[in-house]
Amino acid sequence: MKFSNNRLTLAAASLVFLISGCTKKLDEAFLNPNAAIKQPIEEILPGVISNMAISASANGNLYGPMNDGRLVGSYVQFWAVNATLNQSDRMGGATGGSDNLGSIWAMHYYGQGLNISSIIEWGTEQKKWDYVGVAQAIRAWGWLTLTDMHDDVILKEAFRRDLLVFKYDTQEEVYQEVKRLCYEALSNLNKTGDGVNPANLAISDAWGNGGDINKWKRFVYGVLARVSHRITNKASYNPDDVIRFCDSSIQVNSENTNVKFSAAGGYGTFNFMGIRRLGGGGTDNTASQTHRQTKFIADLMSGLNGRFPTASIDPRAAYIIRENANNTFKGIRPTKGTDGLVANDQPLSFWGTPFTGSATGTTDANCRYIFTNAGPYPVMTASEIQFIKAEALLRKGDPINAVAAYRKGIELNFDLLRTVFETNVPVASRITNATRDAYLNNSTVVPSAANLTLSHIMLQKFITMYGWGVIETWVDLRRFHYTDLDPANGLQVYRDFAPPSGTDLFPDNFGNKVYRARPRYNSEYLYNVAELNRLGAFALDYHTKECWFSKP
Repeated sequence: MKFSNNRLTLAAASLVFLISGCTKKLDEAFLNPNAAIKQPIEEILPGVISNMAISASANGNLYGPMNDGRLVGSYVQFWAVNATLNQSDRMGGATGGSDNLGSIWAMHYYGQGLNISSIIEWGTEQKKWDYVGVAQAIRAWGWLTLTDMHDDVILKEAFRRDLLVFKYDTQEEVYQEVKRLCYEALSNLNKTGDGVNPANLAISDAWGNGGDINKWKRFVYGVLARVSHRITNKASYNPDDVIRFCDSSIQVNSENTNVKFSAAGGYGTFNFMGIRRLGGGGTDNTASQTHRQTKFIADLMSGLNGRFPTASIDPRAAYIIRENANNTFKGIRPTKGTDGLVANDQPLSFWGTPFTGSATGTTDANCRYIFTNAGPYPVMTASEIQFIKAEALLRKGDPINAVAAYRKGIELNFDLLRTVFETNVPVASRITNATRDAYLNNSTVVPSAANLTLSHIMLQKFITMYGWGVIETWVDLRRFHYTDLDPANGLQVYRDFAPPSGTDLFPDNFGNKVYRARPRYNSEYLYNVAELNRLGAFALDYHTKECWFSKP
């Protein structure tokens, strides 16, 4: 965000603002060199949507949650590296001149930034309210995702071309802006006539919600549910607002918001989490061949977790995590390498390769779940919304409806896996109605209303968000300060979750857990030094400072 005016314009325009040979457009540019050359907003929206997952700039920088999620996934123990003392596994933040954990920052300010502003401005001029509403919905989601990574960010002065340095605003202010944008988006998405054209929007929105206005409205209500639910630790938390937003949000899997990949043509059309890109078959992030599932998620799905001691395998396990040579589900603890597991007990990679091997090849021959080249990347799902609702209802003191929402959240996840993510799952391991019902009818999994706890809800939500819902899961863990106890029973909410400690914790943390990512290095730490000094962002342990949302 801290480039010169020309640098800022070029960075924000890299996706879609193509140079034209038209004399009139050149004249316009010379009259105001900071003005964006107008392009059809239909050509801008696809790039904006792609940034909701992952996109690459001309110089190879990655924009979007998937790249940051690769590292944050270690914080929440979705996965760990099959070697000792990995920095992310140790809850370390970005250090030195590294741009690690800066991809969402780049997404919001560069990849989407002025592109969204242009859709809103030019769409308003053309009265294409559907495009304006979609752009506002994505910006609201972007602000929320950004601040949940970094806490204080640039809000009021963002996207101004006349500034070289920018002031930061509080997370509380950003949350208010998210809500404001959501209501504006809903107003525009409800408009008809003028330049609104569903068929036209569908073409531009092919890789998102397919131009379905109702899906976009449900997505907006989901953003409102998320932002209203963040503040469970504050006296201002209102569960009724959260429940109301959830009831207007995504209800069935056909309404889920996904970013789609074609896995055809250019390298960037392949799913970042697939073997072609993240697995090293292409050129991106080949080091991620080393990532393996953690003991926490493996135990959670193997009946070995203290909250779900069923001693039986969750029917979803073969869909989202990987077995080993013994056809059992085991994982590793962060920083522990092989963790003492004999060779046949060491989990396979996301793509089915041996624990100590590298993912070679480029095809989906043995890939499952979100780790396929063309697999959809969920941004928001019906099951997530039900778990948010369940927690709000339980906090409100309505356990009967809470357990109903909780059960529905699990059911929706089963349905999603069976209908969308059954690729390469062994036939003998596929979910049947009988195996699903047996799991749901187990009172350890779905208790009576009187016995439902926060732990039930958060751990089942953890399972359904595995792999894709990295930032949301990190928000949840931070709301509970990783190891908070449930006041109802005095037991840890995230049962058996053990953050690294002692020498396993990154030295710069000074004994504290990670709570935020520092601002993107190659803009903020080079151009916005005074403001970062004001925030204390040069401190080695800045990444351990708690965000506003999780404080009382």
